[in-house]
Amino acid sequence: MDIQVGDRVILKKQHPCGSKEWEVLRIGADFRLKCAGCGHQIMIARKLVEKNVREIKKKPC
Repeated sequence: MDIQVGDRVILKKQHPCGSKEWEVLRIGADFRLKCAGCGHQIMIARKLVEKNVREIKKKPC
């Protein structure tokens, strides 16, 4: 999967605030994601992100 810092990903399940869109802040063995709805930040394993992603919105150049 080609996910870069700054991209926005849409996951299968929504955050409790109602948003499904997350901004990628860090990439590695874990991803740091920031909720587009409420700004909450989480660390999640790469395997889980790749499994649950529905769509990738690339960062505008």
